[in-house]
Amino acid sequence: MRISDVLRVKGGQVVTVSPETLVEGLLAVLAEHRIGAVVVSADGSAVDGIVSERDIVRALAERGAAVLAEPVTAIHTTQVHTVAPDASLEDVERLMTERRFRHVPVVTGGALHGIVSIGDVVKERIGELESERSELAGYITGER
Repeated sequence: MRISDVLRVKGGQVVTVSPETLVEGLLAVLAEHRIGAVVVSADGSAVDGIVSERDIVRALAERGAAVLAEPVTAIHTTQVHTVAPDASLEDVERLMTERRFRHVPVVTGGALHGIVSIGDVVKERIGELESERSELAGYITGER
């Protein structure tokens, strides 16, 4: 299974915010779209950074409520790990586990193509396991 297969089902829509967006505005975007991270992009295509709920919580713990009036660039991650659409689901799963992050932008030719969350990965893996279980059960019972 490839990440392109996940995006085919999920869709390639990615919520982005501009670098000038204030953290308070970021909170509204996360709540509106019911998501845990957004890509920071000046043009809506290039990945300039990523900012997650964890980044917000850490900044609030360190600097207090004043962080809400700061731009997202004050708290975002600039060294973003991305994957190509042809990356295997297993490789992305490993990357997320080893690096301890929950969202990975999918980039093609330098342009944002989609985003995959740990929830997307888990959903796919559960689907694969259910399919395998069904096939094995059919084989064992002779229904195959």
